[in-house]
Amino acid sequence: MKYKGKVHKFGANINTDDIVPAKYLYTKNPLELAQHCLEHVDKDFSKKVKVDDIIVGGRNFGCGSSREHAPIAIKAAGVSCVIAETFARIFYRNSINIGLPIIESSEAAKDIKSGDIVEVDTHKGIIKNISKKKVYKFEAYAPFIEKIIKKGGLLNYVKL
Repeated sequence: MKYKGKVHKFGANINTDDIVPAKYLYTKNPLELAQHCLEHVDKDFSKKVKVDDIIVGGRNFGCGSSREHAPIAIKAAGVSCVIAETFARIFYRNSINIGLPIIESSEAAKDIKSGDIVEVDTHKGIIKNISKKKVYKFEAYAPFIEKIIKKGGLLNYVKL
């Protein structure tokens, strides 16, 4: 699967409360969560992000509580995928479970800047920074992970 978009860059240790503040956990409405996505670190993120944009983060992206609200908010905001140096394990799993592609690549996460245009191919394990004319490699998705993402998440994947 391929994704292409403009990058919004964030630092290390972006936690689930940074992604969607706890005061909005009363709702599971994806569009409402998207309105507050990352407002703790960039109050205008929900106004700036466009469909197919890409988030790039540092180490330990998605740390904190295990709530699914965080990846749901990112996906509902229109973000096509997230690239980071590393992810908190529960955030990684929750993201795949709701159909949000996430990619670990330390080299790409360190080198890519806000505003860069990036193309990701999860089947080939390649990230292309179109703006810098650079290519980074990562471990390609296993076929079953690609199927989960393509179906929009684990629940759709297991439906008969």
